Parts: sequence; C-alpha cells; structure tokens
Amino acid sequence: MEDSDEIDIQENQPASASAGQAPKAAPEWKPITAKQRRVLGTLMEKSKTTPDAYPMTFAGLCTGCNQKSNRAPISNYSSEQVETIVDELRAIGAVTIVQGLGRNTKVRHYAYNWLAISKVEAAVMTELLLRGEQTLGELRTRAARMEPINDLQHMTDLFNELKRRNLVVELSPPGRGQIVSHNLYPEWELEQVRKSVAAGISAGGDADEPSSSVSRSAPSSAAVNVEANNRIKELESEIVELKESISDLQTRLSRLEKDLGVN
Repeated sequence: MEDSDEIDIQENQPASASAGQAPKAAPEWKPITAKQRRVLGTLMEKSKTTPDAYPMTFAGLCTGCNQKSNRAPISNYSSEQVETIVDELRAIGAVTIVQGLGRNTKVRHYAYNWLAISKVEAAVMTELLLRGEQTLGELRTRAARMEPINDLQHMTDLFNELKRRNLVVELSPPGRGQIVSHNLYPEWELEQVRKSVAAGISAGGDADEPSSSVSRSAPSSAAVNVEANNRIKELESEIVELKESISDLQTRLSRLEKDLGVN
C-alpha cells in the first residue's frame, strides 16, 4: 500500500509531480503569517516523516507545531489557535479537512499544488517554513532527511529553480555559507529578516559557520555585538507573535460584532 505522502501527491497534483517533476498547474500561494507557516510546514513534514499518522488530527498537529526539534523558534500554540490557523489556511486553499477512521477530523495539506512544487522541492520548502533563514549547507542536510539531495551542488540547483519561481530569497551573497529563506513572508516581515541577517553579518558572524536561524558563532572580539543582535532578533520574533495575536483578536471581535448585529 502506498504511503500517505504518495497518496497526497496523487490526489492533489498532476501525475508528473509524483515522478519528481514540478507540477504544471499554476501556483496559488501568497504570503502567510508565521503561525500559518508553522502549521503548513508541520503538515508537510509529517506527511513525509510519519506517514502512518498523516493526515493529522488537530491534537497531533498541535503537538507537531510545538515540538522542540526541527523548529525555530519554538512555539507554544494552543489547540484552539491551531484550529483557527487551519481555517485560515483552508480559506486560501493550502489545506483541507478530511474524515479519518472513526470519523475523527483530520487535516491534509495541499502544498504540492498550492506552491506548484515537486516532492524534493517540498522537502526544501518544508525546512524553510519550519526554521526560516539558514545556510544552503544546513538546508541540504535538513531537507535530505525527507528526500535525497545528493550534494551541495544539487541543493544549489534546487534553490535556483525555486528562486526562478519566486518561492525563495537570497539573504546574503552567493558563495560558501550563503544564507537563504523562503519567500512566503509578508513584506514587512521579510524586511525585518533581511535587516536581522545583515546585522548578524556586520556584527562579525562568520557565514561559513553552521547556524540555526542565523544564530552563528562569531569571533570573540564581536561576542557582545552578536549577543545583542540575538536579543534583538528574539524581540522581533515576539513582536511578530504580538502582531499576529492582535490580528486574531481583531478577527474574532469582528465576527462577534457581526453576530450581535453591532455596527
């Protein structure tokens, strides 16, 4: 019997993609919030790494979003938040609700068609959605746990193809240690990411060193600057979370006012 990832491909994209080719259908993607990226990325990851548990229940999806491995930053979403985010992703065609055994509600992603990507490209996009900015070398290592990526040249070729389709962005100049990310950020957030990466590099971070979300080791002479930059990045992440929480509250308030007939 085919695994869940293969079933997802066959149900949601042209047959050409199941052979590793990018689907011909036009992509439907748009910029999405950090919470939406975490939920979509988790669904994409679990469809490949734990196919027996995919499609995912809301409880499993919540646990997957908040796990401490393969995530940056670590989140603490509630089940109610995850259900709201799933509704938002459904509205833009990125996920769907299905009924599993026992009539348990489960969630399936539509990322192959929504992003118009192949299986191996899905592995690359998954890691970028779950971790954000990172070096190409890190990206190859992490994505290769889901799909074979032979070497850094193969990774570079995949990235360049995704860049051609505007799905990824370069955050530092090409070459060893180049920092990249996905292009699903809202414009204001992408600008913050660019500034954060530039500040990390100017503070003395070595682009050739491995990193997680650009928290790289730096020469001792720049240690204080790097620590300050990391704190700035933490604060920026908190601001993003606050903005999303405010947006959620505004949406709920609008719904409540509509239900109550308040103008």
